[in-house]
This record gives sequence, structure tokens and C-alpha cells, in this order.
Amino acid sequence: MTDRQEKKAQFEHQTSSKRPLILGVALVLAVALAAAAWGLFGGAGGYPAVSAKDGVVAIPASQVSDGKAHFFSYRDGATTINFFVLKSNDGVIRAAFDTCDVCYRDKKGYRQEGDVMVCNACDQRFASDRINEVKGGCNPAPLERVVRDGQVLIPVAALQSGSWYFAAAR
Repeated sequence: MTDRQEKKAQFEHQTSSKRPLILGVALVLAVALAAAAWGLFGGAGGYPAVSAKDGVVAIPASQVSDGKAHFFSYRDGATTINFFVLKSNDGVIRAAFDTCDVCYRDKKGYRQEGDVMVCNACDQRFASDRINEVKGGCNPAPLERVVRDGQVLIPVAALQSGSWYFAAAR
């Protein structure tokens, strides 16, 4: 093999070894762009946006009956109101704003760990069967709801009553 052939072989080997890296970077960018688009076109934070009919937001109870917290957003003018719905271990479907009276300024909401909701700002933990039962402090702010005819019904007025949690700082 001549020097020229060796250099050519080296160059071809280097180029082909960079392809997986380039493809990996392209894939990461595509996923990041898709996530950003979901945040722009879905609800804030990527939550599915819900709308109201006749002053009520209706969510199929079967959609939120798996023991997992399901997060949603409702748009009220310029304010996006985030909330979650879950069926707790005692069989009750519960709803709360994705914030509390203490940490709402941080706008970090909650996450679920097993059968508890955890504040993303202060890491306080709240048993899911206490949601809508206990209010104030760092407890998830209760959200009025009723389950009827297989639907979780949340009045728009109830959502609007918590819009101050999510309003932009002035």
C-alpha cells in the first residue's frame, strides 16, 4: 500500500467513525425540537390543553383512573392554569391545581412518586388520598370537581378562581 493509499484509508476511516456521533447529535436535536413544539402547541410545560363546553371542562374518568397523576392546562385569556387529576388508592378521583399557597411563585408544580405527590419546589410529600381534603400551606391547592356519567367535571369558574397562582408576576 502506498503512502497516498494509507492516508486515503485513514481519512475514510475517520469520516465513517464520526457518522454515528453526527447521527446521535441530530437525533438529540430532533427530540429537543419535538419537545419544544409540544410545549408550544400543547399546554404549558407540555401538558395537554383542555377546553370547556357550557362552562365546564370534562375529562373522561377512564382516562385518569389508573392511579397516576394526569396533568392538564386550561387557558384563561393570557393565563395558563395547570392542574392534575388522579384516582387515589381509596378509589376517589381527586383534582388540584399544580401549585400550592406557599411555592406558587416558583411555578414548579408537583410530581408523583408512588402514592404521594411531591412539591417540585420544596420536596414536601402529600398522600394522594389527602388531596382535596387538606388545603393551605404547601398542600396541592384543591380544585372543585364532580364525577358524573363517566366524566370528571370541573367548572371553569373553579379553574378561574386559581388563576392568580399562575398569573405572570407584576
